[in-house]
Amino acid sequence: MGEVFCFIGERFADLQMLRYQVPCFENLNLRQKKLLYYLGEAALWGRDILWDQNGAYNLRIRRLLESVFVYYPGDRECEEFRGFVTYLKRVWFSNGIHHHYSYDKLEPGFPSSFLHEALTQIPKEYLPLCEGESLDALEKTLFPVIFDPDVMPKRLNQKDGDDLVETSSCNYYGADVTQSEAEEFYARQKRMDGDTRRPVMYGLNSRLEKTEGTLVERVWRCGGMYGSALEHVVEMLEKALPHAENERQKEVIATLVDFYRTGDLETFDRYTIQWVKETEGDVDFVNGFTEVYGDPLGLKASWEGYVNILDNEASDRTRILSDHAQWFEDHSPVDARFRKDVCRGVTARVVEAAILGGDLYPSSAIGINLPNSNWVRAEHGSKSVTIGNLTHAYSQAARGNGFRQEFVVDGETLSMLDRYGEVCDNLHTDLHECLGHGSGRLLPGVDADAMKAYGNTIEEARADLFGLYYMADLKMVELGLLPCMEAYKAHYYSYMMNGLLTQMVRIAPGHVIEEAHMRNRALIAYWTLDHYPRAVRMARKEEKTYVEVLDYEMLRTAFATLLREVQRIKSEGDYEAARLLVEEYGIRIDASLHQEIRDRYQRLDLAPYKGFINPRYTVERDSDGEISDVHIEYGESYTEQMLRYSREYDTKL
Repeated sequence: MGEVFCFIGERFADLQMLRYQVPCFENLNLRQKKLLYYLGEAALWGRDILWDQNGAYNLRIRRLLESVFVYYPGDRECEEFRGFVTYLKRVWFSNGIHHHYSYDKLEPGFPSSFLHEALTQIPKEYLPLCEGESLDALEKTLFPVIFDPDVMPKRLNQKDGDDLVETSSCNYYGADVTQSEAEEFYARQKRMDGDTRRPVMYGLNSRLEKTEGTLVERVWRCGGMYGSALEHVVEMLEKALPHAENERQKEVIATLVDFYRTGDLETFDRYTIQWVKETEGDVDFVNGFTEVYGDPLGLKASWEGYVNILDNEASDRTRILSDHAQWFEDHSPVDARFRKDVCRGVTARVVEAAILGGDLYPSSAIGINLPNSNWVRAEHGSKSVTIGNLTHAYSQAARGNGFRQEFVVDGETLSMLDRYGEVCDNLHTDLHECLGHGSGRLLPGVDADAMKAYGNTIEEARADLFGLYYMADLKMVELGLLPCMEAYKAHYYSYMMNGLLTQMVRIAPGHVIEEAHMRNRALIAYWTLDHYPRAVRMARKEEKTYVEVLDYEMLRTAFATLLREVQRIKSEGDYEAARLLVEEYGIRIDASLHQEIRDRYQRLDLAPYKGFINPRYTVERDSDGEISDVHIEYGESYTEQMLRYSREYDTKL
């Protein structure tokens, strides 16, 4: 990848925007470029769905804020307007009014009086007014949601003992639905179905609400809830269909269209099976209701879409892993009862993201393993990707920023991280996604949703521990995936440093850890610190706290021990053990240490969160209106992109 490319873009609040390059785009033929273009359009047309899922007022608030930004005639250099612009950019980044990671409501950097005065100066036709609604009525509806800290304070609440549905302001459940009602509703569906071997993912694509006191699902499908957005998605998928690279890829797209038209979850399972089996094309995609991190009960899936291009050269390492999947499963330290007898259909690739959408935009995962259905994984396998151009963008943006120099315990360890850090990070992502999520099995009769609110954290811990255990295996060197047996120590150190110290920079003072991936890392790190003090400890040097690894081999023993327990919890559906593990170790924050780490990080003047600006794809058409070429452009700014997306992909939800 060209070193002259500028990865670092705009910075605001606690956020840094990055650009990513798509070199493999130039290797595609015209048919593949057309396929990519239409799949990319399908990914972008689902944007409004996620905004509404994240909160019932998000779309109206976004439209109101954008109207002020575009049409405000007053002083655009005053302090209030600058604070307003920062707030708008944060709302864009989070796809709503709650922080994308902590789930806390964003604080406006301007008073309500400023917004009121601004709205009075904007023509009414530019405001998101309902028919017959006055400006006063609009403000009475939206101002408390924006400005009152007690109204909808958290998008996702996971506090043990609370009613997680009633206290979460995400829009997956009606305002009068309780946690116990929702859990019983879906437990009853599972009992009525009776198919414990191949159950559909109940509740995945619907909003649960009450009609005249009776619980009903509003299914997300064409002709149903979110129908106006899904009709656009389907239109783009159907335009992509003639340009598919092979017959199986056509089947994947056609079955996804059937799912959107019907909302039928058995059709969704057929789509995921076909998607797993399609491994020949260079262009691939994910589109739809996918991950359940945003639902307090871990049932309902947020909308996401992205398109990727296979990086053949970089995929050599992931092919090696997938080719040896059975060896890794057979040699796992977990109880033999919980291992898979046969690993089926494990496919892993390194790809370049070509477009990010929905819950993968602007903040994106760097690795993905799907599908999430346990029985589909067991019988048909899974497909994993490591998104190489995003990890490259992160790496380039981090060069020379002083972070490691501040938090790594000594020069020897720092040198080790400089030599092996990037290769180890990439390998752990591969192990986590390709093998970790695909490993292990549930015992017969165990409900895949038995972990409830703790399921996401336990699953991420299981995959991380699998990767950590094998990072230190001689097999990594034998397969040519690590340069030497010392290399794994770089990842062990950086993982423990992150879990015990540096990820705390993302947490506001007085708060606990909320996000599932952060809880997972804290769980592993603090459990290890407590149970293996001869392997790792906290050290003080020159009035600063550091992580010091005393015995790397013993650290691997710790990871193996915890992996055995976490896999047991998952396989047996031991909810209480999962709850105790997460509550004891996964949310832990020491207040004084937290403040120290935040102070040290603040002096570096870095943004703790990163997100991406998409490239823009434009088409040339011939005299018959057919696409004759597709071009990629990188120059669009964050603000330009967000405003354009709101104009071009507004689905009137």
